[in-house]
Amino acid sequence: MFMLAMRSIRQRPGRFLATLLAAFLGAGIIMTFNSLYDTAGRPGVDPVSADTLTTSASVVGGYGTLLVFFAVASTLTVNVRQRAGELELLRCSGATPGQIRRMVVGEAVAVALIGAVLAIGPAMLGGRALVGAFQDSGQVAQSVDPSFGAVALMSGVDITLVAAAGAAFLAVRRATRGRRQRGRARTVFAYAALGLGAVSVMSTFAFSATDEALMATPAYGAILLSVGFALLAPRLLTGVLDRLPLTGASGWLAVRNLRRRAEHLSGILMSLILFTAVSVATLYMQGVESDAVRASGAVRTVEAKNLQTLNLTVVGIIVVFVCVMLVNSLYAATTYRGREFGQQRLAGATPGQVLGTVGVEGLVLTAVGVFFGTVAALAGIVPFTVVRSDSVLPHQGLGIWLAVVSIAAAATVGTSLATAHRVLRTRAVEAVGLAA
Repeated sequence: MFMLAMRSIRQRPGRFLATLLAAFLGAGIIMTFNSLYDTAGRPGVDPVSADTLTTSASVVGGYGTLLVFFAVASTLTVNVRQRAGELELLRCSGATPGQIRRMVVGEAVAVALIGAVLAIGPAMLGGRALVGAFQDSGQVAQSVDPSFGAVALMSGVDITLVAAAGAAFLAVRRATRGRRQRGRARTVFAYAALGLGAVSVMSTFAFSATDEALMATPAYGAILLSVGFALLAPRLLTGVLDRLPLTGASGWLAVRNLRRRAEHLSGILMSLILFTAVSVATLYMQGVESDAVRASGAVRTVEAKNLQTLNLTVVGIIVVFVCVMLVNSLYAATTYRGREFGQQRLAGATPGQVLGTVGVEGLVLTAVGVFFGTVAALAGIVPFTVVRSDSVLPHQGLGIWLAVVSIAAAATVGTSLATAHRVLRTRAVEAVGLAA
C-alpha cells in the first residue's frame, strides 16, 4: 500500500498541493513558536524573558496544533470525497477497506513530511524575527539570542505527521461509514460544546473587573459556542435555506445546489463560523481591555503586553489559516463541479448565469457563517464588556466587524468566482465528457 501511495502522488501531484500547503504552513507556525522554547532554555536567559517566551510558545503552539489538524483535515476530506470513484474501483479490484485506509494515510503522511521539511528554513527565520519583535517591545532582553533546536524541529515534524495521519484516517473512515452514525455523534458533540460555552460565558460575571483571568472565560466560551455552531453547520445551512426568499434563475439554482451539497459544504461553513467568532471576540475584547487600562492611568505590565501580543498573534494565525483552508477547499470543490457546470450550460444556462449562481452561493455561505460566528462572539463580548467597563457593547464601533466580514467575503466569493470562471473555459461538451 505504501508503494501504491507513492505511485499515486507521483502520477497526480496536483491533487495533493492543498494538503502540502496546509502542512507547510502548519509546520512552519508550530516550529516558529516552539523555537521560543529553545530560546528560553538557553543559558543566561533572565526569568522575565523566559516567561514571555514560554507563555507565547504554549498559547500559540496550542492554537497552532489545533489549526494544523483542522486545516489538513479540511483539505483531505475534500480530496477523499473527490476520489470516491477511484476508491470504489480499488475495492471492486479486491482491495480491502484496511488497505485503502493505509494507502490514503500513507499519501497524507508522505505529503505532510515534505511540507514539514520545506518549512524548516522559513521557521528558523520566523523564530528569529519573533524574538526580535519581542525585544523591540521590551518584553525580552536584548541580550537574548534566538535559537532553533530539537524542541522546534521535533514538535513541528511530529505534530504535522500525526495530524496528517489522523485527519486522513478520519476522512476515509467518514467516507465509508453510515451517515446516521456520523450525524448522531456530531450532534452530541455540538450540544456539549454549546452547553459548555454557555456555562463559560456566564461564569464571566463571577469575576471582578481587575481579575487577570477575566478575559479567559468569555473568550473560551465564545470559541466553544462557535465550535457548537460549526458542528451543526449542515443543519444551520439547511434551516436558513428553507427560509431564504431568493428568486430568479441564479437564486433558485443557488438554493437548490446549496441544499443538495449542505453536507459537503459543512467544512467551509465551519471555517467561516470559527474565523468570525474568534477574530471578532478576541479583537473587541482586547480593545475593551486596552481602553480600560488607558482610562485607569495604570502602567501596562509585561503580562498585559504579552496578552495583547498573544491575542493579535492568534488572530493573525487564524486569519492566515482560515484563508488557506477556504481557498483550498473552495478551489477543490468548485473545480470538481466541472461536469455540473457543463450540464447546466447544455441545458440552456449561460456562463453568466452559472457565475451568478456560484456568486449567490458564496454570498449565502458567507452570510450564514458570519451571522452565527457573530452570535458566538457577542455571547463572549457582552459579558466581558459589562464586567470590565460597565457598558453593554464596546466603543470600537463596527470597523473591526466589517474588516472581518470583508476578509471572509473576499476569500469565499472571490475564490468561488475565480475558480468557476477558470472551469467555464472548458467547452460544455468536453467538461461533461471528461468527467463522465
